Amino acid sequence: MTDAHIKVPAYSPGGQVRSSPHSGGHAHVDRSAGADLPSRSATPRVDAEAHDDTSNPVFRVGDNGAVTSTLRDLPGWKHVYSGKVRDLYRPDGEGDRPPGPAGTMLVVASDRVSAFDHVLSPGIPGKGELLTTLSLWWFDTLSDVPNHLQPDHTIDENVPSGARDLIPGDVSGRAMLVRTLEMFPIECVVRGYITGTGWLEYQESGTVCGIALPAGLSNGDRLPEPLFTPAFKAELGEHDENITFERVVEIVGVEDAEALRALSLSVYDRAARLAESRGLILADTKFEFGRDPVTGVIALADEVLTSDSSRYWDAEAWNAGSTPTERMASFDKQIVRDWLAANWDKTGTPPELPAEIVERTAARYRELLERVTSV
Repeated sequence: MTDAHIKVPAYSPGGQVRSSPHSGGHAHVDRSAGADLPSRSATPRVDAEAHDDTSNPVFRVGDNGAVTSTLRDLPGWKHVYSGKVRDLYRPDGEGDRPPGPAGTMLVVASDRVSAFDHVLSPGIPGKGELLTTLSLWWFDTLSDVPNHLQPDHTIDENVPSGARDLIPGDVSGRAMLVRTLEMFPIECVVRGYITGTGWLEYQESGTVCGIALPAGLSNGDRLPEPLFTPAFKAELGEHDENITFERVVEIVGVEDAEALRALSLSVYDRAARLAESRGLILADTKFEFGRDPVTGVIALADEVLTSDSSRYWDAEAWNAGSTPTERMASFDKQIVRDWLAANWDKTGTPPELPAEIVERTAARYRELLERVTSV
């Protein structure tokens, strides 16, 4: 693959998609702030959400162009689950459309945005395509790391792809075709910098997930070395629980625990170095892994290294900034979280996001994709 084949989704002033970058495919979850699809097993329970429009067989597109509802009538596919952001499908076995290889599933990324365990309104126009494009680019860049994509699922539009051909046109650009995996119930978090919940714990005890750190660190500082700080995946709607490596061993066994840690640190190191070459800091990220039920190989799953699963900062701003806000201006939905925290007491229904907040957030998602995938 060459970077020249990556297209950033284009939008009209009103937020409507003018062109689609590619078709793509993926299996299991969006486990960022506010978890998504469950990944404890290869066959999650069916769980329609209040934001799904079950009476309408097509996507509901908001006034700002955001695709926020679940597509129920998707030719060749049966909807089985909706999370906060992603929708999961399995082949329906009906009609003339080929179902793809055994164990194939389709994950579609919507434009929904969540914060503080609530799906917000309106969505972020183009978010699903941007996240899918970035995930596919990273899977392609890390092609030597086993992953859950169907084998010929390439991001390069100039290369024929049977996997892309199986993705319905209605979700082209925002879907990935994947193999089912036996998912590990572990959030494989790697932190290269201290912030977020890690910073809160450090202030109280001088540790992050039980790992002792040197005194005198400030919010946003680089850690002496990247840390594997896992979390146990909570049920949908609940908060994940930070756990120690020893607890991971108890849950999955010592061999798999060590493999998950080694894979997570290795992928983070490679991604952080590439991000640095683009003038970016990869402060932390979350990975998900599953075991191939046929080969037994541990594979990288879910979205990878996107705005929803990672914290990216601008390196120049981090070096020059005098406050945490200036140093850690991230390329994700932190803009949404900050506005919501200042304008909502976390009771009842969250307020509508102002157009300016939505536009700024969408711009940050697009900027990250452009910078990461640039030559």
